Amino acid sequence: KRAVGVQSKKGEFRAAREVILSAGALQSPQLLQLSGIGPVSLLASLGIPALADLPGVGENLQDHLQLRLMYKCTKPITTNDDLRSLWGKLRIGAKWIFTRKGPLAVGINQGGLFTCVLPESKTPDVQFHFATLSAELAGARPHPWPGLTMSVCQLRPESRGTVRIRSTDPFEPPSMRPNYLSTELDRRFAVAGIRLARKLAMTKALQPYVAEEYRPGERAQSDDDLLEFARNYGATIFHPSGTCKMGRDAMAVVDDELRVHGVSGLRVVDCSIMPTLTSGNTHAPVVMIAEKASDLILKEAGL
Repeated sequence: KRAVGVQSKKGEFRAAREVILSAGALQSPQLLQLSGIGPVSLLASLGIPALADLPGVGENLQDHLQLRLMYKCTKPITTNDDLRSLWGKLRIGAKWIFTRKGPLAVGINQGGLFTCVLPESKTPDVQFHFATLSAELAGARPHPWPGLTMSVCQLRPESRGTVRIRSTDPFEPPSMRPNYLSTELDRRFAVAGIRLARKLAMTKALQPYVAEEYRPGERAQSDDDLLEFARNYGATIFHPSGTCKMGRDAMAVVDDELRVHGVSGLRVVDCSIMPTLTSGNTHAPVVMIAEKASDLILKEAGL
C-alpha cells in the first residue's frame, strides 16, 4: 500500500515522492482515519475500507491542563487596565510603534517557574505562568478590574485521551476526549498545584498587589473543593500530542523515520508522533521534529 497524493475541495494533488502529513495531533489522526488508516473497528463502523489496521491512530492523546487562579489587584497597573478603554489600547499600541516597549513587547505571561509539586517528583513536575491579565476564558474580554492570573500546568500528566472521526465528512470535527484528571496522580497533582500557587500569591513580593482571590475563591478550601474547581475551569494550554506515536509496539503509528507503519510514501511530521508529552512548551520540540524530518527526507532522496 502506498500514499500517492491528496484529495481536497480544489481537486486531487499527486505526490512526486511522498506525502507529508503535518496537521497536528487533532487532525493528523483524523485525516489518517478518513483515509482508511486506523482502528479497523472504527473504520468499519463508518463504512470506510481499511487500508492499514493501526489501532493506535487517534489514541494516546496527551495535553497540558491549565488551571488558572485569578486575583484582583490592589492597583490599576495590569493589562486589564490598559485594554479596558480605547485610549488605553491606543496608548500601548503607540508605545510599541515608537519605542518597541510596553505590554505588546512581551508575551502575555511575564513570569514563569518550573518546580516540584508532588514530594515523589525528582525533576520539575509543574510549570507556572504569571500574567498581569485576567479573563473568564483565553482570548475573552479582560475583567473590568485590575487582574492577575497564576496558571498551574502539570508537565507529565498520566491521563490519556482519544481523537476519533464521527463521520466520513472531512469537515466535521472529530470527537476529541482528552480525559483530563482521569488518574489519581493527576487529581492529586491538581490539588497540590493549586495550593502551591496560593502560597506563591501570599509571598511578601506579591502581597502588596493581591487584593483578593477571585477564582477559585476563599470558600474553596478542601481537596474536594479544589478538585471541583479544576474539573470545572481547567482548560487546554494548546499542547495536544501523542495521537500518532512513534514506536514498535502494537499501538505505534510511525517508525523511527516518521513513516506510517504498513503504508509507504507517507510520513507524519508534527507533535502527534511524540510517545509522551514533553515537560514544557511544545513549540521547540516540534521545530526539532521538523528539522529531523527534513534531514531524513533529503537523505532518502539522495539530496
